[in-house]
Amino acid sequence: MSNLHPIRVMLVDDHKTMLWGLEKLLEEAQPAMQVVASASTIGRALELAESLCPDIVVLDVDLAGVCSVDFVPALLANGVTRAVMFSGMRDQEVLGRAVRSGARGVIGKEAAADQVIDTIARVHRGELCLDQALLGSLLGALLKPAPMPAPPDPEMARIALLTVKERKIVAMMVDGNGALNKTIAQRAFISEQTLRNHLTSIYSKLDVANRLELYVYAVKNGLAAPQEY
Repeated sequence: MSNLHPIRVMLVDDHKTMLWGLEKLLEEAQPAMQVVASASTIGRALELAESLCPDIVVLDVDLAGVCSVDFVPALLANGVTRAVMFSGMRDQEVLGRAVRSGARGVIGKEAAADQVIDTIARVHRGELCLDQALLGSLLGALLKPAPMPAPPDPEMARIALLTVKERKIVAMMVDGNGALNKTIAQRAFISEQTLRNHLTSIYSKLDVANRLELYVYAVKNGLAAPQEY
């Protein structure tokens, strides 16, 4: 790395001792790397990321109880910065979410100094730096087959064939409970012949043979409630 183009690093951790240790560690990597800022809160980190556009942000996952993973996309919004998560935990779900949010590296807080420096350099070059367990977890989620959709309900498919007018007539037939076609037709403001035509269509769609079977089917499948036009 040229002295003219060091990797510009921002450190984000809510523990001052950890920040100090990281700063001292990266001082050893000069002139290849340069700490351009440090922050202990996510709010300050967002401000600095926007104004300074560091090449790399080394971001603690837990900032005084705030999960920084949710803010990774905002930190990367300047189009320049790449994120490396700095974590003392090994929660695969949280770290996987960080990677899916845009982070390109994960460093454990127990990592050796040369591993920290190597990860920052590799992420700056565009590499993805994850341990095998996390990488396997992410790949497993990607390769996991999608759940099979529930088989379609044949009765719902039949009912869906009914028009609004036909559903209204079915509800009237149930409500009438044996009323004559003439009475049902008057309530529906249609002729008896039109009603018979509708019933023929309804019987066919619902696979029933007569008014009694229609009554039983409608009550069983919740078609008794009156429908609006």
